[in-house]
Amino acid sequence: MPKPPSLPALARTVLAAARANGQTIATAESCTGGLVAAALTAISGSSDVVDRGFVTYSNAAKTAMLGVPAALIAEVGAVSAEVAAAMAEGALRTSGAALAVAITGIAGPGGGSAAKPVGLVHLAAAAADGRVSRLERRYDPQLGRAGIRRAATRDALVMLRDLAAATRASA
Repeated sequence: MPKPPSLPALARTVLAAARANGQTIATAESCTGGLVAAALTAISGSSDVVDRGFVTYSNAAKTAMLGVPAALIAEVGAVSAEVAAAMAEGALRTSGAALAVAITGIAGPGGGSAAKPVGLVHLAAAAADGRVSRLERRYDPQLGRAGIRRAATRDALVMLRDLAAATRASA
């Protein structure tokens, strides 16, 4: 089985695809605390593609910075597919970027429940043309907090890569 690409390699691929399409990117992160934005901005020259990153760790920040309705968070919880999608769409609206990715989850080691265990992460990627993709992951809690955050960062970069590639293919 081939080794998956490294985070820097994935970030370079995302940046190249967005750059080729004249697109900018925004990130909206909760449990990853800015790791996706950090992976992208670790690449020299990323400033022509990366518009901004939101770290919205609290529910109040999700509402204030991204416009996620407080009623939605109260109804389905911050760790949900609906809130991840609302975060991605809010990042697009707030930034004016062409692509956005959002992550919300429970990295642990505490904070989990039977319904929402440690390792549950919801991701969403959105494009300015209205496309939104969602992904639910249940990472092994044995990965630990750092491992779960790293795995979620990788999945977010893959989602951005695939969205940028689909944009290129449909252009």
